[in-house]
Amino acid sequence: MLKYLLVIGVIAFVYYFFIKKKPLKAPPSSKDAKFESNDMVECHRCGTYCSIEETILSNGEYYCSIECVKES
Repeated sequence: MLKYLLVIGVIAFVYYFFIKKKPLKAPPSSKDAKFESNDMVECHRCGTYCSIEETILSNGEYYCSIECVKES
């Protein structure tokens, strides 16, 4: 009886530590990202990186200036 319990214990140990997949955290998508005040974002038109506080949000895209918004 002890042999059976030992075998079951070894199988459970192997399953728990080697076979069982841990859930992976999905990387945040760009549409669902939550930005903090010190984060940098890329201008949709010219590619310049600006602080999130200094950018202009238009149609779901970030722009560095009014000129970039008008040209897009």
